[in-house]
Amino acid sequence: MDFRHEWKHEINYSDMVVLRQRLKAVMKPDENAVDGKYFIRSLYFDNISDKALREKIDGVNCREKFRIRYYNGDTSLIHLEKKSKINGLGNKQSAVLSAEEAQKIVDGSLDWMADCDRPLVQELYSKMKSQGLRPKTIVDYTREPFVFSAGNVRVTLDYDIRTGLYCTDFLNPHCITIPAGNVPIILEVKWDEFLPSVIRDIVQLESRRTAAFSKYAVCRIYG
Repeated sequence: MDFRHEWKHEINYSDMVVLRQRLKAVMKPDENAVDGKYFIRSLYFDNISDKALREKIDGVNCREKFRIRYYNGDTSLIHLEKKSKINGLGNKQSAVLSAEEAQKIVDGSLDWMADCDRPLVQELYSKMKSQGLRPKTIVDYTREPFVFSAGNVRVTLDYDIRTGLYCTDFLNPHCITIPAGNVPIILEVKWDEFLPSVIRDIVQLESRRTAAFSKYAVCRIYG
């Protein structure tokens, strides 16, 4: 299992304008971006005790969370993802879902998952049965992604973070989401073995420090 380093910074709009110009000068836009950005919709899972939420808030050293997501309103390609965090390093595993399969998960029709040929789907099924994981809330946001080949660096600017409150109607394009409180813009920097100095210098902003931030956690602000 490969783990990546990750920094997160809470920034403001002025910071983003400055960073956007710096990043464009050195990095390439993600090839999947449309006009330099894309819209992400995720559905996060948790249990009745809010295990994933509590572990994030409490800073548990070894934790995981499951989500399903798609991009730019395109439900022809949906990913089931498991994000793990150990000793501050992150790993993401992914499996493709069809729209029909994603809807079955949302509806609680789970029997097909037990015999699925994708191990991550089987793992989610096992934890939905053993831990009581269930779809919890939708998280929407806009992302501007940049990539740099050396170090496999990925820098993103995430903003307009919105919560679906208690809505789990993941595939419904008309599902209403609202701003998740007074949420800042989030700068994320991810890399493998090393972070090139040119990128390190670009993302340094005065009075901005690395901090833990969870879009899922802020989108649970109302319950």
